[in-house]
Amino acid sequence: MKLQGALYPWRFRIVLALLALMVGAIAWRIVDLQVLDQEFLKGQGDARSVRHIPIPAHRGLITDRHGEPLAVSTPVTTLWGNPRELQAARARWPELAEALGQDSATLTKRLQEQAEREFIYLVRGLTPQQGQRVLDLKIPGVYEQEEFRRFYPAGEVAAHVVGFTDIDDRGREGMELAYEEWLAGVPGKRQVLKDRRGRLIKDVQVVKNAKAGKALALSIDLRLQYLAHSELRDVVQQYGAKSASLVMVDVETGEVLAMANQPTYNPNNRRNLQPAAMRNRALIDVFEPGSTVKPFSIAAALGTGKYHPESVINTLPGWMRIGRYTIRDVSRGGQLNLTQILMKSSNVGISKIALDIGPEPVYAAMQQAGFGQSTGLGFPGERVGNLPNHRKWRDAETASLAYGYGLSVTAVQLAHAYSVLGNEGRNVPLSLLRLDQRPEGVQIIDKDISATVLQMLRAVVEEDGGGGSRARVPGYHVGGKSGTAKKVSGTGGYTKNAYRSFFAGVAPLSNPRIAVVVVVDEPSEGGYYGGLVAAPVFGKVTARALRLLNVAPDNLPPPAPLQTAEAATGKGGRI
Repeated sequence: MKLQGALYPWRFRIVLALLALMVGAIAWRIVDLQVLDQEFLKGQGDARSVRHIPIPAHRGLITDRHGEPLAVSTPVTTLWGNPRELQAARARWPELAEALGQDSATLTKRLQEQAEREFIYLVRGLTPQQGQRVLDLKIPGVYEQEEFRRFYPAGEVAAHVVGFTDIDDRGREGMELAYEEWLAGVPGKRQVLKDRRGRLIKDVQVVKNAKAGKALALSIDLRLQYLAHSELRDVVQQYGAKSASLVMVDVETGEVLAMANQPTYNPNNRRNLQPAAMRNRALIDVFEPGSTVKPFSIAAALGTGKYHPESVINTLPGWMRIGRYTIRDVSRGGQLNLTQILMKSSNVGISKIALDIGPEPVYAAMQQAGFGQSTGLGFPGERVGNLPNHRKWRDAETASLAYGYGLSVTAVQLAHAYSVLGNEGRNVPLSLLRLDQRPEGVQIIDKDISATVLQMLRAVVEEDGGGGSRARVPGYHVGGKSGTAKKVSGTGGYTKNAYRSFFAGVAPLSNPRIAVVVVVDEPSEGGYYGGLVAAPVFGKVTARALRLLNVAPDNLPPPAPLQTAEAATGKGGRI
């Protein structure tokens, strides 16, 4: 008993010492947190009240070559809700639904199903005025968020080139997608104080400024784009066509001045958008170009030195057999020189030339002109077509290539090829962006041969019996070639009654400025030949385009001699 009593004071002292150490440790920690290491508590407090809100950055402006806006970003208000908070305001849900323009039962179901969540979108893309009217109702749990929405001033006219963005302002089609990194801005960051319910207490500071996207100037001339759009719409309606495309290229710079398609769509309202209307057919649809490639077969023949413009080919009796294949001409031409072969669009004549010079020169001329090659435009979904290169060419393959069958191209590739003819045989890369400097070209066709072929194409349009008379342009010399090709059927072979109509040409011939290609798919009313359907579109568009571009006429009639007063009344007579 004495031993236990003797140890008791020491136990008591040990307990007191331990308590004192604990009190000291707590006191030291308080001093440390409150005086020496304040950042810890400050950080913990900030974590519960300080928030960083993103500052949206608008996308870069897209313009045509003259600065006309094609795509602009406008501020919009997005309303979001906290379903947990909204549960306490059930009585006001019908009022909220009416303000949002939504069905009350649908909104009620959403809020009930997501009652445990703290964030849902109520509506996106309201104008600031519309959003403020909802916020003025002061319904607990309803908040706003700043965003930007893309608007396209040209609407359906430039839709296939410009493309569009999705609801999150990311590029999804066209140039919006191709140049997403260039156009997209970098969001900023703003520091704010919020209470535990997420309500804003104080806007503290801007931590990082938003950086807007960079502007993009396209090569498209909006004036010419409207013109092409209008004429394509008319030809589709007039001939009951399935679709149509037009491409216009500056022959010297390779800039695409117009690229239009029908059918098209309105990128500002895509609620009832049909997928077929979204296709940029000028770059995506491939087809056999038919007679529009015959000028390149003629250029290949001239390049061999075996032929000259006055070389005569016997095309009688208007057809020829190669194995089990029969090649026919639409009209009998008899003895035809090279110019007349283009004017009459003689399949027999061009086939005999190709079989004489062999497939290699024809293939090389078409390959160098860009057929079967990427245009380098970088447009999403662009097709390169197909230019076959057989290890051993059969006669039927050689002949069909010469008159435009057995290969596939896009309207843009065909326009690029004709721009080579218009640029004295020089090939310059195509561009959908405005260029400040003229690019260097590569000479792929002899300058004299190119000039000769252009004069042959002038005869196709301007001389009687040429087949391209409907493409004439008053006041200007133009050259071009029509084409009509049967469409490939889904089961193999060719369809009986489905055609594509083409016209491709260059203007003005004295100093070529533009190359234009028109493609009309499946005209079903009033005819289907390229010279009938597509050539008038070429003529109308080219005529107005040359005037808009201030190109001087080169085919005006000579001025009438001035008549003096004496000549009018006779010498010495009276007026």
